[in-house]
Amino acid sequence: MSRRTSARSTARAAARLAATQALYQHEMEGTALASLLHEFHNHRLGATIEDVEYAPADEAYFDDVVTGVLARTDEIDRLIAAKLSSDWSFDRLDKPMRALLRAATYELLARADTATGTVISEYVDVAKAFYERREAGFVNGLLDAVAKDARG
Repeated sequence: MSRRTSARSTARAAARLAATQALYQHEMEGTALASLLHEFHNHRLGATIEDVEYAPADEAYFDDVVTGVLARTDEIDRLIAAKLSSDWSFDRLDKPMRALLRAATYELLARADTATGTVISEYVDVAKAFYERREAGFVNGLLDAVAKDARG
């Protein structure tokens, strides 16, 4: 992998993590899209917060995922809900998990330029940042099922 490809991958991984955080914040606080993007562009992406240095993110990718999810939430939520077991409702998922699954599902629907396996493995990595191994396995299985519908 070239240095340029590696830098792009790192920037997209950072964008995915930031998009998950922004979507979670939007659900928690109802932050308007323009304010949300502004806050992340100016204060989060590539910043150092509480001694944690955030990798520079692909801002255009971040914007596309966040904006796309908010524009297509109903469609995305239906796709996710259809893949949950019959004894589990979408509303039972905690807010960070909903944000993660929404971002990943949006990419599977709208970002044909990104390989299915890449989307799934990247969001499994995001899940590992927030959850235990069991939840990462859940994300992997659910996104694999969503991908079959979203990408055929």
